[in-house]
Amino acid sequence: MTSCSILAKALVFSTLLGFFSPLAAATPVAELDKRVVFTPPVLYPHSGTVWTVGQRHNVTWDVSDPPVNITNKVGRIMLRKGGIMTPLILAANFDILLGRIEVTVPWVTPDDDYGVVLFGDSGDVSQEFTIQD
Repeated sequence: MTSCSILAKALVFSTLLGFFSPLAAATPVAELDKRVVFTPPVLYPHSGTVWTVGQRHNVTWDVSDPPVNITNKVGRIMLRKGGIMTPLILAANFDILLGRIEVTVPWVTPDDDYGVVLFGDSGDVSQEFTIQD
């Protein structure tokens, strides 16, 4: 490639860059939708609650003051033990604004340090409770 062709290409590039740069800078950027994270507190189960393996219970949470624009309304409830998330999904694909969902207590080792995590927009953890055989 000759030095003239390199110089010509550089000149064309500079000209195009000079032409399009002001256009790009003048293009308005669409404002992002405001996102509101909704973290309703879990009301049940709570401290002192005892669940027995195989029973059905309603997990409940407070939906008395939801924001208008919730980022994710699809809920999921998972079990937590000793402050660590387990892979056990107790309920999924429900409307976070329901305020309650029935779950079946899974077969787990009996203990008093279980919690449920309500996911939707965010995650909110219940107080620790007991699961027994």
